[in-house]
Amino acid sequence: MAKALMIQGTMSNAGKSLIAAGLCRIFWQDGYRVAPFKSQNMALNSYITRDGLEMGRAQVVQAEAAGVEPDVAMNPILLKPTTDVGSQVIVNGTSIGNMKAKDYFAYKKKLIPEIKKAYEKLDREYDIIVIEGAGSPAEINLKKDDIVNMGMARMAKAPVLLAGDIDRGGVFAQLYGTVALLEPEEKQMVKGLIVNKFRGDSSILEPGIRQLEALCGLPVVGVVPYMKVEIDDEDSLSSRLECSGGRTSSGTVVDIAVIRLPRISNFTDFTVFSCIPGVSLRYAGSVSQLGTPDLVILPGTKNTISDLLWMRQNGLEAAILKLADQQVPVWGICGGYQMLGERLEDMQGMEGEAGRSIAGMGLFPAKTMFEPEKARAQVEGAFSEVEGIFQELSGKSFSGYEIHMGRTVIDREHGPADTARFFHGKLEICRPLSYLLETQSQSKQMHQEGWSRGNVYGSYVHGVFDGEGIAELMVNALRRAKGLPKLEDQQFDYAAYKEQQYDRLADGLRKSLDMDAIYQILNKGIR
Repeated sequence: MAKALMIQGTMSNAGKSLIAAGLCRIFWQDGYRVAPFKSQNMALNSYITRDGLEMGRAQVVQAEAAGVEPDVAMNPILLKPTTDVGSQVIVNGTSIGNMKAKDYFAYKKKLIPEIKKAYEKLDREYDIIVIEGAGSPAEINLKKDDIVNMGMARMAKAPVLLAGDIDRGGVFAQLYGTVALLEPEEKQMVKGLIVNKFRGDSSILEPGIRQLEALCGLPVVGVVPYMKVEIDDEDSLSSRLECSGGRTSSGTVVDIAVIRLPRISNFTDFTVFSCIPGVSLRYAGSVSQLGTPDLVILPGTKNTISDLLWMRQNGLEAAILKLADQQVPVWGICGGYQMLGERLEDMQGMEGEAGRSIAGMGLFPAKTMFEPEKARAQVEGAFSEVEGIFQELSGKSFSGYEIHMGRTVIDREHGPADTARFFHGKLEICRPLSYLLETQSQSKQMHQEGWSRGNVYGSYVHGVFDGEGIAELMVNALRRAKGLPKLEDQQFDYAAYKEQQYDRLADGLRKSLDMDAIYQILNKGIR
């Protein structure tokens, strides 16, 4: 049986995911087989495992930090919000449909056997399981049927470390108030407190920490500094998504603007660009924030039609079309790719109202039809003949994953490979971006799902920019278009860079946490 340790927080975005990832790394460095676990995750950033199952990216990051392959057992329930009051419910990697919040709360107790089954699988295979909670354990209106905080701690018999976010202010009230609202049995499960995201001299906190320990009857096992590490964030609360107001960071040479869609998903696709010197990766939610970037990216979204209509209403669609006409490159990923076509049809109401059919942005001769079956697969392959500013991508290998409910078809009236159409009064060629699709059965088939036309590009593949040298090649192409020299001749290895960031995170936690006390808590468990 594995030993378990649970990280809970006083609120969403208190830093639970990052602390869990860092502890996974530390335990792995110390020679243990480690697995992350989160019984229920709510996020639009998701991942497809090798066997074609869907899970939250937070546990993927933690698995990478632990040096193990992501397994859907690490996140048996994933909720992907579709509206303000409903979500798509994914159990063991497969969607079971959409539910309103009220209906899900009535249903979720039926999922406890699935949670236990997933946890027991990891329990058999690993030495340590680092469990992450969700939101706050002190949501008194939700505690009765809790399956992700204290309810999960009881199931796993896991001691709990409670983290508070001092960067938002009021950390002592956060920690004390949370402990005060717990039931006596739950308080017994909390074994330590963590003050997270501190900036400055921690010695000034000492009087408050001593008083907090006396009030709660619990030790503070660490004051964790605000760490600047490039590690994928979990959801829409990420500070990465804060719109810049059209401003770029100092030292910017290449300006990349990602459209901040209301239901943006998998924004981790673009993190690699922020790791390259001289690149400003920013998010724009209005025409004034968009400005005139060097590259526009339309990201994935959980509601393609609604988010396209949102862009149409606030003027962003017209602004992007104007930039495209001026040869500013535009790249759509997944839902963003679907938007670039001529039409989107949702006859069965997969994204809301049934029978909707709207015009797309008209940059590709494509039509997307939304269907109940979700495409889920890891993919690998290479770009075929690429047009425009990024033509040097031709032949470059990449890997990634597909996850979408729409099926996009191309008008092949003018031939099976390239499609000739009139755009803005001139004849242009659409070329397929080919890649090798690896199906769930591991058999391989050639597919052509992605297109380029001039400086407009689209693909269903998440992670397509992470391949060795791809992001760097694109940045150099943008630099060349501005008359600037290319970056120093060394290929950027994003995988190696992420490993360095996990090590930096672990080093920061070792310095700021009392790891001896944490190992004692881990070994004692709940007595």
